Amino acid sequence: MRVFFSSLRACFKYRGYLPQAVTMVRARRWLLQFKREDRRHVSRLLERIIYLSERVVRRILFQQNAALMARLAALGVPPDKIIYVQIDEAGSSSGVMLNMLRDDAGLQQQGCKFLDSQDTLGFNRLTNKLGDGALVYVDDFVGTGTQLCASRDFAVKNIVGSFSEFLLVPSICEEGLSELGKRGIEPFAGHVHSKAERPLHYNSAVFDSATKTRLIEVCAEIDPVMGVGFMGSAAMVVLYKNAPDNIPIIFRGNEKQTPYFGIFPRTTDLPLRDVL
Repeated sequence: MRVFFSSLRACFKYRGYLPQAVTMVRARRWLLQFKREDRRHVSRLLERIIYLSERVVRRILFQQNAALMARLAALGVPPDKIIYVQIDEAGSSSGVMLNMLRDDAGLQQQGCKFLDSQDTLGFNRLTNKLGDGALVYVDDFVGTGTQLCASRDFAVKNIVGSFSEFLLVPSICEEGLSELGKRGIEPFAGHVHSKAERPLHYNSAVFDSATKTRLIEVCAEIDPVMGVGFMGSAAMVVLYKNAPDNIPIIFRGNEKQTPYFGIFPRTTDLPLRDVL
């Protein structure tokens, strides 16, 4: 009965997940692959997922961008001196987020500029022409901040003039804030994902010790390296477009979805036939 109700809740709560729809059949099959004594704990872990649907992501980006533009206007920075930057990194949905925001907020009509973080010549020419202004990096999720900051560090080598830096993102992990702070980048995020709210993180006390230990063991059985996510993040945020590699592997499953399959596989986790 527990599997039935958990599967039913999942198919309603996580509707719209694009890489592979969360149906009741898939959710049930996902739960039944675990040992009977582990299913209750796995179900409890699933209930802790913070799911950001397309509607929620759109709303967050629009609202946070409005707050940022108001802040910049107060500082005397007009829209035609704001450069929105797409982060060009493996697996990033930055371009999708930026295009969504551009259209929803009418950024082009306001005179805002757009660049790719890899466009070294474009950065040099545009910043030299403007002289000063603001750089706004846009992404869907920031975990440790490692990838974002690497792309940003590459881009700023080609900047001419004085530009303040900001980040627009639906959700960011506590660790990411630290990395951004080192570079003077101010985040505008709809959700800050603390370590304390992640059940499998060593800083968290959401679950009792025995439950937490057992779930970490299950994750290690699936993948000893990425068990609780990239760099041990144990993040619990899933976006409609894709799941971050920071989430516990129990949700993603193995590559090609064998022998373990996930309820939130990333596009790159799926067999080719399921992607096409």
